[in-house]
Amino acid sequence: MRSLDLQLPGVACLRSESEQDAADSNPDIHRQYSRSHGRRFHGCSDCLFAEGRCLHIRHRVVLRKGICNESILTVCFYLSSNHGAPLVFAQAPPPWSKGANDPATQKGYVFHVSDVDNVPDLHGNPCNTRLLMFIGGNQLFVLPQLVAAFERQHPELMGHIYYETLPPGILRRQIAADDTLTLDNLTIQVKPDVYEAGVRAVRQMELNGKLSGVVEYATNDLEIMVPAGNPKHIESLKDLVRPDIRLSMPNPKWEGVTNQIVASLRKVGGEKLYQAVYQNKVKNGQTILTEIHHRQTPMRIMSKQVDAGVTWASEVRFQMRIGNPIQGVEIPENQNVTAIDAGGVMNNAPHPMAAAQWLAFLKSPEAQDVYHQYGFRSLPALSH
Repeated sequence: MRSLDLQLPGVACLRSESEQDAADSNPDIHRQYSRSHGRRFHGCSDCLFAEGRCLHIRHRVVLRKGICNESILTVCFYLSSNHGAPLVFAQAPPPWSKGANDPATQKGYVFHVSDVDNVPDLHGNPCNTRLLMFIGGNQLFVLPQLVAAFERQHPELMGHIYYETLPPGILRRQIAADDTLTLDNLTIQVKPDVYEAGVRAVRQMELNGKLSGVVEYATNDLEIMVPAGNPKHIESLKDLVRPDIRLSMPNPKWEGVTNQIVASLRKVGGEKLYQAVYQNKVKNGQTILTEIHHRQTPMRIMSKQVDAGVTWASEVRFQMRIGNPIQGVEIPENQNVTAIDAGGVMNNAPHPMAAAQWLAFLKSPEAQDVYHQYGFRSLPALSH
């Protein structure tokens, strides 16, 4: 059985206070730490630091002896101001939902360690499901309200809905890998009833015979995500070529939003602007590509690793709603590229009736009102 092995950079590792002090006084220790302390961690091969804080842990971190005492361990990833004082943001590390996105009714023992043990894009209990959905990550924040409203209409489904909010391209790779996903030490195999993404990808899957019953239900625009206060005074897409602007941008390999971003860049500055942002700056390290842009771009901005990134406008609204120090720079309509969100019923769906009911619900006034709260808009035929 094939599976998609998804390993993403982490955001924290643990060390004792004495080791932290030694690392603070000797930057070389930061780069060697994960390789020289195998007695504490298994499989952590490269821990990168910048300006005294851990930015990425590549591979995985597994504690050998359960939960370590908080009094003798500290988190290496910390945020610092220009004066070195730590900053505490509202909900900087995911999952930003604080568990609210879990539609399971029987949660059992709840175990969560911030930055170490959390899976922010898998929601609910994959066992005994009656509706299982793969949904592009730009909708992670509307789904708790949508699922709750849908369950009120279909109480027989309450506690039996599971969904994933990974990027659409990764979800397609999971489908191609026998519906199987591996996250470090966890492997799950779940057969989706519904797939939702940009209309282009959904229609292509329909042409390929993978799904049917396609429903188009909302639109979304682009926006430039920046730190609160916009300290770099970014005003337009043209500013992204400036050498003092570090960028976090979606990866074309699996982030569907890249299609709209590239088209918008070319509208504003032609091939030259596209090449500068997505080619030249990638080569010189001023543009960092994402695996999960709806998680990584705001975190990179809040950690001061980057200065801006182009995302969906809805993602800016969400970050502001939860109190994170993020704001947006609007892209004018004549420079923007609007995307249409759509979904379809997988041809081998275990629960095709529930899947069709869900997609029909997304067009309802109640569902559309939820989308509007986060900056999505209705298709003209759906306006009310």
